[in-house]
Order: sequence, then C-alpha cells, then structure tokens
Amino acid sequence: MQLEGSCQCGKVRFTVESDTPHPYQFCFCSICRKCTGGAYGCNIMAKKETLVLRGKRHVKRYHARVHSRGGRPRTAEGWRVFCGACGTHLWLEDKRWPEGIWPNAGAVDTELPVPPSYVFMMTRYKPKWLPWPGGRAQKFPEYPKQSIADWHASNVQPRQRR
Repeated sequence: MQLEGSCQCGKVRFTVESDTPHPYQFCFCSICRKCTGGAYGCNIMAKKETLVLRGKRHVKRYHARVHSRGGRPRTAEGWRVFCGACGTHLWLEDKRWPEGIWPNAGAVDTELPVPPSYVFMMTRYKPKWLPWPGGRAQKFPEYPKQSIADWHASNVQPRQRR
C-alpha cells in the first residue's frame, strides 16, 4: 500500500510503500509520548527504499533520550525524523534495521486500514491520568516479542493486506 504523509505546516511531504499498514500498536513510553505530543505513539512499518521526500531541507533528526528509573539517561538507537519548521514527528529510522522506516501514523494522510485488534506496549510507562483506549487489545509492560510483520501475518487476512 502506498502511504502519503506530511507535516502539519505542509513543508515536508513524503510517500512510501508499506506491506504492514495497520496502525495497531500503541506505545506508552515517554519517548513516543513526548515526541508525538500525544498520550501514546503509533508507528507503522514501511520500506525505506521506496521513500520519496519533498521538503528535505526542513527535515531534522533527533536521537531521543531514554530515561530509566534510577539509571543514567542514554541515547536511543533510532532517529526520530521531524519537520524542523513545525515539529511534526514524521517517522523513526534505525540503523539496526536499515531496510525500514516507521512512519508515525499521525503523519500519514492516507486512510489507513482498521486493524482487527490492538497491542498496547510499554504499558508500565502509561501515565495514571490516561484511561485505557477502547477496543480489543493485548497489553505488554515492555516491547512484545512479536514483530510488526509477524503480527500482520497472523492477524490480517491476505486480501486485507493489499
């Protein structure tokens, strides 16, 4: 599925292909919450080689800080890519998985398919003030072992993935 996305101010636009476009995974970690400015983050997976970017001069990259309880902050592995003009979080990229990028579902303008179920991850970091989102969901205190591709293979009918 081809995804079209943009920042809030419109200075950055992108298209990218995704075989796994269902926005099913909601992350409550502080990085996702703070970088998106929301109660949780939701990234999907796409093929980096298909990325077409307009407005590249406005794109900035940021290594988020991981804060652990009682530990020293460290730099996250992945880069958060955002619009330098308006701050919209556009996607995540990580050199450990160079073939992919993970667009922020909120930056995608294409109508995304509705997932048959949801995964709430990093739930140990969910703020107490935040109610649980509705819908059928699995909950994981940290990252689940199942990959985005594996979830799509076991939860989405082949005809729905097209």
